[in-house]
Amino acid sequence: MDRVKIKVEDFSFYYNGAKTLKNLDMEIRENQVLGIIGPSGCGKSTFLRSLNRMNDLILGSKAEGKILIDHKNIYAQDVDVVALRRRIGMVFQKSNPFPKSIFDNVAYGLKANGIKDKNLISKRIEKSLRDAALWDEVKDRLKESAFALSGGQQQRLCIARALAIEPEVILMDEPASALDPTATLKIEELIQELKQKYTIVIVTHNMQQAARISDFTAFFMLGELIEYDVTSKMFTNPDKKITEDYITGRFG
Repeated sequence: MDRVKIKVEDFSFYYNGAKTLKNLDMEIRENQVLGIIGPSGCGKSTFLRSLNRMNDLILGSKAEGKILIDHKNIYAQDVDVVALRRRIGMVFQKSNPFPKSIFDNVAYGLKANGIKDKNLISKRIEKSLRDAALWDEVKDRLKESAFALSGGQQQRLCIARALAIEPEVILMDEPASALDPTATLKIEELIQELKQKYTIVIVTHNMQQAARISDFTAFFMLGELIEYDVTSKMFTNPDKKITEDYITGRFG
């Protein structure tokens, strides 16, 4: 069986005293895609941001329990959060390229991490753009503004930017929700390629997308993990009626 990359143990999260994630337990396997589904406001994105401690930035937030990555609790006192976020790349719902050239967008994280070798930066940029299935489209345009790219290309550029610092895990918060069907398909194909090298956790509202791209699916509701299983089983024979009702569109 695949190795467990991330283990969530009795993890809860609070905003201003309100418990928004409730005693979660889950194992996320290496080189697999975990799809997280559930109605709006159920805690999907909060959970995703717990995996790289992005929620720490919110005033009045508090975590309880453990999230272990490679057997080390990322909420332990001695964890270097900056180093943690280098290991866990993040791609947001809305593509957010910087107002810089295509080249400088991908180079940004490398330079921020103290890499100065221009040759190494160029090689890493080409590799990241290739891994994000974008190189052939932009290799002659690297000095152009990132804003000259289409929406789908901008999102793949943001994926390349996340890949450039060579993370182990990639978090994606509805990465295709703002894209047209053709661009969405490219992102989905890309996710299938990337899981050969990375562990991927993706939040999606789109049931068909979750069924197509994820190996495992977690169904959240009101901050609780209702069901977690192999995707094919969740979508054909879930254990709980509420899961079936959500997946078949009876509510949500």
